[in-house]
Amino acid sequence: MRARVLALLIAMLVAVGLTTAPAAQASTGGTPDGNKHPNVGLILFYDATGRFRCSATLVTPTVLLTAAHCTDGTLGKTLVTFDSVIAENPPSPFPVAADPSKGYTAEEIAAAGYLSGTASTHPQYSNFTDLKNWNDVGVIVLDQPVAGIKPATLAPVGTLDAIPTSQLRQTLFTAVGYGTEVRKPDSGPQKPTPMSYPLIRRYVDMPGQKVTPQIIQTNGNDKDPFGTGGTCFGDSGGPLFLGDQIVGVTSYGYTSNCRYLDGYQRVDITVARDWLATFGVR
Repeated sequence: MRARVLALLIAMLVAVGLTTAPAAQASTGGTPDGNKHPNVGLILFYDATGRFRCSATLVTPTVLLTAAHCTDGTLGKTLVTFDSVIAENPPSPFPVAADPSKGYTAEEIAAAGYLSGTASTHPQYSNFTDLKNWNDVGVIVLDQPVAGIKPATLAPVGTLDAIPTSQLRQTLFTAVGYGTEVRKPDSGPQKPTPMSYPLIRRYVDMPGQKVTPQIIQTNGNDKDPFGTGGTCFGDSGGPLFLGDQIVGVTSYGYTSNCRYLDGYQRVDITVARDWLATFGVR
């Protein structure tokens, strides 16, 4: 996933005229989630370049909300799990597709004990080329409804616009996902680095930084006195909560060690909600 997300973010940063090094999506700092957000899951899928993971949120019994860059170009079915702890150490328990050029089949996923679904991408997704028409929104429609997990609620349209600019820095948002942990390695240079394991669900609290008609940015730094961390590789598509309602999905970052600013696609906007409504998401 790292190569794919980094390539996407490089393209995005060039397109919007930013020159800082790109970052991606998993947790910098934060707290193991346990069962605090049981409706946030991990999704695993193939595209033409390999197999990748993202995060997603159950918003109806059959639909998960995620990012468009986690659905665009998907081959075959998408694997879904809501397990809070996937693996503390390698290897992961996920199956390998018999034919990676075609992606997963529903039968392969079911045999491994996971849920399966079909990916769809917002038709106006700009692939990080147009800041005014970002539309980094996607969904996974499950083959079977989920029982025993309460879907998350989306915030009303315009929720973020109602926050005064002067209050944004004092407003805390919560991101949830299966991103890589950022820590100092056991040996070698002691520079905090994104690590592949443990592969678990985490959450972080972050103060707001900027809101535009398409995105919201937060200060995703574990050293921020107002927050507990940020997002990184693997958190892509995971939810950004304001209180108990989703206002965005993890879209991009700015640094290769997942510190500084984090960017989220807004879902409290009409262009996102009109499309989500076609899947029964309100």
